[in-house]
Amino acid sequence: MRDAIVFKNVRKQYGNYVVIDNLNLSIPEGNIVVFVGPSGCGKTTTMKMINRLIEYTSGMILVNGQDIREVDPVELRRGIGYVIQQIGLFPHMTIAENISLVPRLKGGKKAIDIHKVNQLLEMVGLDPEFYRDRYPAELSGGQQQRVGVARALMSDPPIILMDEPFSALDPITREQLQDELIRLNEELHKTIVFVTHDMDEALKIADQIIVMQNGKVVQQGKPDQVW
Repeated sequence: MRDAIVFKNVRKQYGNYVVIDNLNLSIPEGNIVVFVGPSGCGKTTTMKMINRLIEYTSGMILVNGQDIREVDPVELRRGIGYVIQQIGLFPHMTIAENISLVPRLKGGKKAIDIHKVNQLLEMVGLDPEFYRDRYPAELSGGQQQRVGVARALMSDPPIILMDEPFSALDPITREQLQDELIRLNEELHKTIVFVTHDMDEALKIADQIIVMQNGKVVQQGKPDQVW
């Protein structure tokens, strides 16, 4: 199994404050890899450095073997799916338009592929005939988060970053989406980097867990190897 993402001696600091200190880390292709740790430990910063939403101070990050500093940041982000807690759907766009956002940015409005939109809605458990032409305000929080996952999958990226995507949801919806994510990745084999505060969530969904503290990795392993 090859590594999809590799950190080599990565450091991030703001002035004299070091957030990430000499991080060396490999994330294997096709796995759900979950970062856990207390607030301020560096897990979200580490994830956001992968798509250059946060620029690192020194070191190197490779995505599929390529140094990400040699890639235009906009192009890099278009090739990496991103799902956040706040979902970030555009309220004036239909669900189909929201899901097709990245292809539309590349190719204009004509780039909406209804067949692909329908396929993705079915994949995340939403009836396309019922939801495709609705607006985000007409959907529950859990339904909106499913749309966020579908949007991240639209351009078929090999890597998806998920920043506490289910933490604002009620426990039942959260559990359903965790199950959905496991099922989806058994089918799609994406590399998913997932950040959470919730150790139970990490133990449930992860192929590998990375525990961070004070900007460093203190443990990495399969769920049954982490204590």
